[in-house]
Amino acid sequence: MNFHINIPSFWKRPPLIRPQLPRHLPRLLLASQHQPDFVQQCQVTQSILPCLALVDWEQLPTTLTNKRTGWQTVPLAAYVGSFLLKLDQRLPTFGHLHRFLRRHPALIWALGFPLAPEPLSPYAFNIEASLPTQRHFSRKLSEIPNEILQNLLDAQVMCLQQRLGDGFGQVVSLDTKHILSWVKENNPKAYIEEGRFDKTRQPSGDPDCKLGCKRRRNQKTPTTEGKPARNNQVGEYYWGYASGTAATKVKGVGEFVLAEVTQTFDQPDVSYFFPLMDQVERRLGFRPPFGTADAAFDSFYVYDYFHSEEHNGFAAVPLRNINQVRTFDEAGRPLCPAGLAMALKGTFINRTSLVQHRRSRYACPLLYPEPVAECCPIDHEKWSKGGCTLVMATAAGARIRYQLDRESDAYQEVYKQRTAVERIFSQAVALGIERPKLRNQLAIANQNTLTYILINLRAMLRLDESC
Repeated sequence: MNFHINIPSFWKRPPLIRPQLPRHLPRLLLASQHQPDFVQQCQVTQSILPCLALVDWEQLPTTLTNKRTGWQTVPLAAYVGSFLLKLDQRLPTFGHLHRFLRRHPALIWALGFPLAPEPLSPYAFNIEASLPTQRHFSRKLSEIPNEILQNLLDAQVMCLQQRLGDGFGQVVSLDTKHILSWVKENNPKAYIEEGRFDKTRQPSGDPDCKLGCKRRRNQKTPTTEGKPARNNQVGEYYWGYASGTAATKVKGVGEFVLAEVTQTFDQPDVSYFFPLMDQVERRLGFRPPFGTADAAFDSFYVYDYFHSEEHNGFAAVPLRNINQVRTFDEAGRPLCPAGLAMALKGTFINRTSLVQHRRSRYACPLLYPEPVAECCPIDHEKWSKGGCTLVMATAAGARIRYQLDRESDAYQEVYKQRTAVERIFSQAVALGIERPKLRNQLAIANQNTLTYILINLRAMLRLDESC
């Protein structure tokens, strides 16, 4: 006996569109006329498609493997697109992402997840069976090599350089942004008997995070009456990470991220300099002539990097100690407080510094190599102790940091662009970079890279709209 079931029209399966795209590319790249009706009618999907369409998806490998569906291959682009969607919609956890995708099946189709057919569904596929689990989303973010996501940033910078011309990336702004780990030690309301900020006691909630200090001050404030100076607070301590970023400003358009590096919170700001500039130089194809940063980057090798007589390049960085003044003669020898060129005693290699370099020892010229005077012309207090001495790096940047005219118009013009990276960080904070709900360094590094990719995508979309 044959039975015939009358299916209501609104339950009838729409014609299945088979996109003529390589399997590893998301379906959102299809023209609107090739999208199903439920995709065209979804306002959330249509609002985010223009932004995601600007990603150079060809830079991604073809597939990853999904064990839950029997080793069915899932395009990596589907995961990356989902992570960008999570950031764009400010969804704090992967549970929120999973529920959001279930409420908007058009996004499942557009992102390129393999669809499990279901004839009775109005979308022609089973929503639950087509989606990875919440745990699988989280695991994939921790498994994707960060180099893969950096390739997307490579493509963005190359595209912007082609569109904006040779002036793009001439001034680079550098800074770091602290990131708090998702551990109870960072919660002041959580009871911890002892060892909250003991660097030898690793938090159980994150095996990779490190203890670091934020807002450190070089000098302690004077103690009040009855309060020992050793109890003065000189900084804020957290367990976590930091994101170093290099950005550039395009007048009339906005700011763009050129490079980013994520490290644990125990690393100093200057340790980000060379990794960031290596990325910038590789992506732009040249060494930027100008750079600007805050006083945390006041190191001789920063000035040495940007020093260029050909382009009159320099680093617009303020001195850490504004009261320290040092002058030099025409030969580059430092002058003592009395205005005399100090005598060179010898040189040595400093192997304990972040950057191995040669340093010179200088002594009072009136006492070395032979005493030639009975007193100091200005009666300096160090005369009785062997006279003034000085140890400094021999690199040109060690002198430039003191000789740089920080009141000149050229310096001020470059230094004004330091806020470009601050505005990038403001956008990143709005996207949740400061307090991620993640548990390891690779996941946080990947989310940071995706955050900056999304910030660039939004700026690129504004650039398209203005043209």
